[in-house]
Formats: sequence, C-alpha cells, structure tokens
Amino acid sequence: MWLCILVANNPLYVFQMRNRHRGSNLGLLLLASQVFQLGIDNIPPVTLATLGLNVYLFLFPFKPLLQACLSVREAYWYRDWSRLLLSPFHHADDMHLYFNMASLLWKGIRLERKLGGAWFAYLLSVFSALTGLVYLLLEMGLTHMTEDSSYSLQCAVGFSGVLFGLKVVNNHYHPGGTTYILGLPVANRYTCWVELVLIHIMNPGTSFVGHLAGILVGLLYTTGPLKSLMKTFAGFVTSTGQYGGQQTYYNSSGYSGYGRPYPPNSQYGQQSFNRRHYGAPYRQQNDIPPSAPPQHPYTAGLSEDEQYEAALRASLNDRGGFTQARSSHDTYVHSNPTLEEIRRLRLQRFNS
Repeated sequence: MWLCILVANNPLYVFQMRNRHRGSNLGLLLLASQVFQLGIDNIPPVTLATLGLNVYLFLFPFKPLLQACLSVREAYWYRDWSRLLLSPFHHADDMHLYFNMASLLWKGIRLERKLGGAWFAYLLSVFSALTGLVYLLLEMGLTHMTEDSSYSLQCAVGFSGVLFGLKVVNNHYHPGGTTYILGLPVANRYTCWVELVLIHIMNPGTSFVGHLAGILVGLLYTTGPLKSLMKTFAGFVTSTGQYGGQQTYYNSSGYSGYGRPYPPNSQYGQQSFNRRHYGAPYRQQNDIPPSAPPQHPYTAGLSEDEQYEAALRASLNDRGGFTQARSSHDTYVHSNPTLEEIRRLRLQRFNS
C-alpha cells in the first residue's frame, strides 16, 4: 500500500501515518517466515534482490520518510526528483513492508520466470520511475480540476503502486482464472480495479491515486506503446555496445545446428563457410562443439546431396582429379559426373 502523508505549508505534519513498531517487528518476522517457507533457492534472483533492497532501506533508510515520499510540491515545485527513485523503496512500518513484499514474492516469481531476469529487472526499473511520474501528473490534474492544493501536498511512499502495475502485467501473461474477494468471485482481469476501490474504502490512509497510477502504467505496457518503447530503447542500448555482450550467430544445417561466436560475413565465419562448402576434407576442431558426439566429416549436418558432393570432392582431390582452376568469382570448377559415379566414389571414400 502507498501510505499518504499530507504536507502543510509550515511545518510538515503527518496526516495518517502509522508508527513503526521497532520493538516487535512483527512484519519482518512474518516476511522472514514467508521467505523460508518458499525457500530462497525457489525465489528468482531479481525478485530476491528487490525484496532485499526494500528490507535494507526499511532498516537503514537512505533518508527520513518525509524526505523520501513523493508529492507534487516536493518533486515538481522544489525540483527534488530523487524522490522518484526513493519513494517506492521506503515503507512506513514493518506491516506496510510485509504486505508489499509478500505480494512482490508472488508476482515476481511468476513474472521473472516468464520474462527472464534481465527483462524483469528492466521492467521493475521502468515501472518504479514511471509510476511516480504518472502519480505526479494525476495529482497535478486533480489540483487544477478541483482547485484544491491539498492534492499537490499529498506525499506517498511504498512499493504498492509498482505492484498494481505488475498485477496488470501478470494477468496479461496469465489470462483467465477467478479470484474470490470478500467471498465474491471476480475475474482476474478486473481484480486490480476491485482491489483499488476496496483498499481505499477499507483503509482511507492509502493512496488511491498512487495505486491508480500503477494500474495505468501496467495498461500502458500491456495495451499501450510502453512495451514497444522499452524494446526499442533496449535494442538501441545493445547496438551501441554499452551493454551488449558477445553476440552468438547460429548455424543450423540439417540436424546439427550449433552456435558460433562470429558472424557468417566475418573473416573467420567466411573461412568456416569455405571449409564446409568448398571441399575441405575435415571440419576444424573449433567448428564442432566440445559436447558434440564424434561424427563422420561428411554426415554431420549434411543432406544426402551434400554428402555426395563432399565425397566426390574429396575423392577427386585425393586422385588429383579436382581441377583447381579458379574463376573470377573465386569458385572451384570441375566436371559434372553422373549420379552413379557419385555413389561409387562415395562408397570408395567411405570404405577407405
């Protein structure tokens, strides 16, 4: 849940903020129990790291809560944009932390396994910042429409805005199903909207606008342009070489496709292409992956016609019959034998 804090003109005061129960830390105990029940090995690394970051910043906050919460006044008027990064990862008390992190565990395990760790980390980063921006825009819009400046003074902290966005994404990738809320069956596609209203009714201190911002960001990803923009930006960053590792180009020939760490049009790729197509009697050692079983040089990954041609070239080469006359296009020229001669030469080559 995003906790609302109302900031008056002077001094700052808390509108509805629960005290941190430093004596019991019941929420931390419940969270630790939840983690050990699941098993640390069963929690994907990005989800586990995000949970660890939230717990660490709860125990050792980077800034006091009133200096980390997000509001139009503090972020936009006073240009304290660091709150966009700080507010999602700070929580008001241990139970606030527990409920958010328990929700993160369930959503993170499913989404990280679906999307992969790198993309899920990217998704969390974008959602964390963008949810805050949408929150500011909504609060500014409410301030102008109602002419009530209190909307611009409301400060929010917590990870639940991001979690509402993840809930939309999770329902998108895992469609169907029903969730029971207060005993009533609700289709999963609508649960985020029902929860948005119920949480605000049952706990008015939570940020309705913050949760709504998360839902809107999730919809921007699933039905809007956000996903395409993220893919475009990720491709641009990778193409510049800043984050892209060694690229692997795959050659799938027949039944023995495997990866090689150089493109086909490079010097080494061309040499490998020439060895396979212009009559080298054996493949080089680095053309065959170490785990590949021993294979005959003419059968691994070649069709029957290619096997005929390979056997013919090797046989003619051994007998001195392979004409090395090169044309202007750097190809080899030799006579065209009949199919029966190809089979005979192939059998002779294999028997030898």
